[in-house]
Amino acid sequence: MTEETYSTIGQMCEEFDVTPRTLRFYESKELLFPRREGSRRLFTRSDRARLVLILRGKRFGFSLEEIRQLLDLYDIGDQQRTQIARTYSVALERLEAMRAQRDELDAAILDLEDQMALARDILKSRGVGVAA
Repeated sequence: MTEETYSTIGQMCEEFDVTPRTLRFYESKELLFPRREGSRRLFTRSDRARLVLILRGKRFGFSLEEIRQLLDLYDIGDQQRTQIARTYSVALERLEAMRAQRDELDAAILDLEDQMALARDILKSRGVGVAA
């Protein structure tokens, strides 16, 4: 049996570029479950893996509640089939939302460029130089 290796809060912060406050917040939201020795928090390999998934989920725009629910599916005993299927479903919804946001942003950029071109033409016609 291998002995568990623990990481301190400082090591976790350095490795994952997060603050102690962030780790404590994730713990309060029941996303991480570090071992406690007095006032010290010791993070397990499992906590490290969970933090990777939390940060990835945040990057993709998942809510902390969605992330917590997905992580909670890990231990239901079906070799993560339910967790993977639910994660895929949530990710598909998020991807569709991100694509819609991108389309809206692309349209807004084109509209802004058109308006700036009009303004530039007006300024040029009045003898005012503008940056391209």
